[in-house]
Amino acid sequence: MSVYLTIFRRIEFPQMKKTLIGRKEEQRILHKALETAEAEMVAVIGRRRVGKTFLINEVFGDRILFDVTGIQNAPRQEQIRNFVYQITKKINTGLTIPIPTNWLDAFTMLISYLEQFELKEKKVVFLDELSWLATPNSGFLRALGFFWNSWAVKKNIVVVICGSAASWMIKKVVNDRGGLHNRITKRIFLQPFTLAETEEYLNSRNFNLPRVALAELYMAIGGIPHYLKEVEAGESVVQNIDRICFSPHGLLKDEFSRLYPSLFAHSERHESIIRALANRRNGLTRQQIIETTKLPEGGNSSSALEELEQSGFISSYFSFDKKKKEKLYRLTDEYSLFYLQFVEDKTHEGVGAWQHLSQTQTYKTWSGYAFENICLKHIPQIKKALGIAGVYSKSSVFYKKGTETEKGIQIDLLIDRNDRVINIVEIKFHDRAFSLTADYAQSLREKIRIFKEVTQTNKYLMLTMITSSGLKHNSHSLGLIEKVMTIDELFND
Repeated sequence: MSVYLTIFRRIEFPQMKKTLIGRKEEQRILHKALETAEAEMVAVIGRRRVGKTFLINEVFGDRILFDVTGIQNAPRQEQIRNFVYQITKKINTGLTIPIPTNWLDAFTMLISYLEQFELKEKKVVFLDELSWLATPNSGFLRALGFFWNSWAVKKNIVVVICGSAASWMIKKVVNDRGGLHNRITKRIFLQPFTLAETEEYLNSRNFNLPRVALAELYMAIGGIPHYLKEVEAGESVVQNIDRICFSPHGLLKDEFSRLYPSLFAHSERHESIIRALANRRNGLTRQQIIETTKLPEGGNSSSALEELEQSGFISSYFSFDKKKKEKLYRLTDEYSLFYLQFVEDKTHEGVGAWQHLSQTQTYKTWSGYAFENICLKHIPQIKKALGIAGVYSKSSVFYKKGTETEKGIQIDLLIDRNDRVINIVEIKFHDRAFSLTADYAQSLREKIRIFKEVTQTNKYLMLTMITSSGLKHNSHSLGLIEKVMTIDELFND
């Protein structure tokens, strides 16, 4: 491999100048990796198009000495050729460098390239879409272990490994029992933008929305930066959703068909679970999912559920009822729910599709469920608004099936606090201030009564309401609703 030593020379790298929105804790972790006195291996995990690559490039900028991105579905030799190309592109000698036939030689070549730098200032090696680089039986992970253990760990360097396949990254790298065992020094699980980050991002693009309208956009496409990039100023939310999701050339018109195959092997299992959960607002247990999807009992079904949850498409919740040990799974990926509810059947397409659909009963049902999902993703903001951010608590849901003599009840969110209080949270999405009727107020009282009887709790029950546009107080809400939150509180950092 000495041939590589004679052709490498120092390269100048440009500074990054883009503006990074949010990601404060993630930036802190990455900057800390640059400040320590030892080598760092940082794993950055997050779903497709959530902004992992942008985050790494923005924070590290000219500190990156080498970066490569795996090619989806490419064989080993094609991945190695791309790896070597990224090196030769930087050295720019005009010479033809022989392509190694295995990953061990490819990483030896990388070491030869990196040894040209004195590394007085901590530098970065960035390996993106690791699961695509590490094709089955290719020897990539062994070679990466060799690179780290024999060279990088002794140098003033940060090795960043990044991947969209969350479950693969956790199994094959984070929990690896081979050469990478316990080598990960820092981990980042990159989540979609919160409501506050989404607002900041859109404002930076000169798109200023009332918060109820922004929430409706979020309910349709979520907080994925790549999706939000399609939003155009000068158009209403309705027009943007029409163009992005229903027009023939809209980015999200057919995104669903590409999304799961890009992340999971045997993705048909994952899609069948997503479809089953899209039809059940109350959620499903593992057994109910298996019965609905006709998936086989055993490890494959459990793995698919775990992979979907680790990737952020579904969430699991325990019921408050301590007798029910089994988790409930719920679809919490905004785009998947929206696509399956409105886009897939192609009944409504083109200009005006969303304007029409948003006047239907289906919209009302969907918006209620989607707004609940937003609230469940912003529990820290809810606790802060309630003044209990410093109080230990557990969040859960509650569902009791009806009988011949008594109606069933569902509680959207319970916050069980250590100060002997339980917030029973009712969530409502409306385009105007919500007003309690006599019948609705009575149903809330019944809900509290049944919950207390079933759970036998002796804690104080505080009925709390979160609405998109506020609560119009009247005689029915007086003495019943003790805490009221609007959508504005969900936008707090």
